[in-house]
Amino acid sequence: MKRGIYWALAWSGIRKNQRLYLPYILTCMGTVMMCYIISFLSISPTFAGIPGGNTMQGFLGMGFGVMSVFSLIFLFYTNSFLIRRRKKEFGLYNILGLGKRNLAVVLAAETVILAALALGGGLLLGILLSKLAELCMIWILGGTAAFSMTVEWGSVCQTALLFGGIFGLIFLNTLCQIHLSHPIQLLRSESVGEKPPKANWVAAVLGVLLLGAAYALAVTIEDPVTAITLFFFAVIMVVIATYLLFIAGSVALCRALQKNPRYYYKTHHFVSVASMAYRMKRNGAGLASICILCTMVLVMVSSTVCLFIGVEDSLRNQYPRNINLDAAVSETSYLDGEAAQETQAMVEAVVAAHGEIQENVLTYRTAAFVGLLEGDRLLLDNALYEQRMDVISDLWQVYIVPLSDYNRLMGTGEALEPGEALLYADAEVDLEGKTIRLGDGGTLEVCRQVEGFQDNGVDAMQVVPSLYFFVPDFAAVVEPLQASQREWVSLHWYYGFDLSCRDEAQIRIQEALAQEAAALEARSPAFAGFHILVDGVATERAGVYGMYGGLFFLGILLGIGFILAAVLILYYKQICEGYEDQAKFDIMQKVGMTQREIRRSINSQVLTVFFLPLAAAGVHLAFAFPLVRKLLLLFGVTNAPLLTAVTAVCFVIFALFYTAVYRMTSGAYFAIVSGMRGENG
Repeated sequence: MKRGIYWALAWSGIRKNQRLYLPYILTCMGTVMMCYIISFLSISPTFAGIPGGNTMQGFLGMGFGVMSVFSLIFLFYTNSFLIRRRKKEFGLYNILGLGKRNLAVVLAAETVILAALALGGGLLLGILLSKLAELCMIWILGGTAAFSMTVEWGSVCQTALLFGGIFGLIFLNTLCQIHLSHPIQLLRSESVGEKPPKANWVAAVLGVLLLGAAYALAVTIEDPVTAITLFFFAVIMVVIATYLLFIAGSVALCRALQKNPRYYYKTHHFVSVASMAYRMKRNGAGLASICILCTMVLVMVSSTVCLFIGVEDSLRNQYPRNINLDAAVSETSYLDGEAAQETQAMVEAVVAAHGEIQENVLTYRTAAFVGLLEGDRLLLDNALYEQRMDVISDLWQVYIVPLSDYNRLMGTGEALEPGEALLYADAEVDLEGKTIRLGDGGTLEVCRQVEGFQDNGVDAMQVVPSLYFFVPDFAAVVEPLQASQREWVSLHWYYGFDLSCRDEAQIRIQEALAQEAAALEARSPAFAGFHILVDGVATERAGVYGMYGGLFFLGILLGIGFILAAVLILYYKQICEGYEDQAKFDIMQKVGMTQREIRRSINSQVLTVFFLPLAAAGVHLAFAFPLVRKLLLLFGVTNAPLLTAVTAVCFVIFALFYTAVYRMTSGAYFAIVSGMRGENG
């Protein structure tokens, strides 16, 4: 055969199946475009001089890896729809004399054409839109940039190699399917799987149990550390349960309904339930995939949007004051000694020299340690609890604070006897009236639990909840702890304040304070056990915006990718079901059903099948909300109403988009179903 005939057959196969191939090519182009943009932004030199740019590029670099894996799985999966529809055509070619070797050449030519269209169009779109993406990221980071257009050839090569490899693997997979199939099997491939579906109650019950267990984990986890540990287990359980319920559970439900004569033997129920069982058997995996993709989009977009919108709240949680000094102290005597007084005087002098005034001054002393709350005892030694598997849920960050500091900061006049304490906890715990033993030291009698305390930002960075003990005899409580377990107890003197000046001035003041603090430590013997660390919200803002902005931008791009995947799977599902239901449409009319009844039945089935993944995704999102909230606490996001509002808005917008996709793709289904008789559906 002449080589030109192979290319002609390849192009003819794509053109004649354009209803299948056009959405596939457009989606491939979109995926290529997003991969190029992510790669472009991750290596663009434009961000090198922008504060937070390196952090953002690090996240985008990881995002390219995620997008690569997603592209491989997604294109393999959607290509299976194409091959499924064309197996009959390949079988006919084989019977007419086109050997499998010749067929392989045709498939290779098709792959080259598809890869060229996808890569050419995708890279062109990526290059054209990369500048817009770059400007968006610069706006997020608060930087400035020139409007010149650049092309990163490294990103072009990286993207081309990635998708060249993916298309090559898809070709080999298709070749294996064709090679291992007999021509007669290929011709009959569209009728395979039409045996009456059987209810697999074991798989259905297992799906219910797995989903229930995953939901229980999500709503009962209390601390962020446990959330991190169990998050991926819960996700895997939800994914497996979703596939089991859509594939086996739905068929089992249909079979159960068929056994109910009062419900089943009605015209609209009879056809709908019987057809639904077949639909779910054939398309359960596709619907489960759509549900998982929808859930991923909703969780990822709502989380990253909440992170970005709440970035200032997060910064304020981590840095309650614009400038914060944290002095690590070796002995309790240093907390009230000459070093603390000299440091405070130095701060006042530096701030005054810059023409500013301290506002909302926050200063107090504390002894801090991580302890395991076991009954009425706080264990300080790791060796005592390392062997326990459930230790994380009982770990607390413990602070012992002088009662005088509490009264000064809270404006109260509490009075306690030695050995007594007030308690504040930022998580639920009931210790009021109990006597707590602190490690190998003394005991504290908790007289009362109070409602709050001035935070210094340390709590926002902790992954375990905090306990504050306010004691009248600070040295008497802390020194026995230091004597027995010094390595676990750290002493701190905190001093923070706000400034009304701009970030640039705050950074200059912070740098001056750091220099003066270093000079004090170098020249004064009083600072032998008093080491000062200076930080400020202005210097950290760029890095936080880089991290949250990178996550936000990556979340949006990956969300778009997942949406494209869901739309394409939905479209192919409608196309495949349309061809499968053509003959049934005529048969139902021949056995006496009116067109109105048929259309009502079809509408009911299509609506149910189409919106089932969205409903399931909404339920998944609702149960995942407590877990997502715990994870966001690790980023300093404590604004639960903001997360609730963002999640609700994201779901509503996505539901509207999903409905629009239904209206577009259902038209293709009805056109195929009714096209056999030349009618409009």
